[in-house]
Amino acid sequence: MTEIAPTLNDRSLELEKGEKVLAELRSDRGRYWRDHAVLALLGMTGAGVVLWALGSDHIAIGSLGAVLALAVRGLYLASEQLKSVWVLTDRRLVLPGARSVMLLEIETLRKLMGDMQIITRAGDKHLIKHLADADGVLALIEQARARRAKRVRD
Repeated sequence: MTEIAPTLNDRSLELEKGEKVLAELRSDRGRYWRDHAVLALLGMTGAGVVLWALGSDHIAIGSLGAVLALAVRGLYLASEQLKSVWVLTDRRLVLPGARSVMLLEIETLRKLMGDMQIITRAGDKHLIKHLADADGVLALIEQARARRAKRVRD
């Protein structure tokens, strides 16, 4: 028997009997744009260095082009990225696209800027993107994983 929780991008999330939703994790708009600003700065610097190394007279134009390209990319992908939802339950982490990772299968959690990288024991890698509080999410997932491990042991 499964329970239905109204969540996950206009789809229902099927929960197992007794499974509880602990948190819904969503991309933060401010973090999304800060991450793109950092990428734009890195892109501008990288383009400038490459053009300088090639002896080009168009370093400023190339650097501006890199910034504009990343701004257009950010605008184009914003609506899709900002609607992503990750759901943490007391048993698993449900990813966009109806995939899920059992908490006890998580081997490594890493904070990368405003993102959270999850690596499973099988080596699969998943990314929770543009979190307002990546440190808080890291602690929340570790706490849920520890509680699940304790329940399984007992």
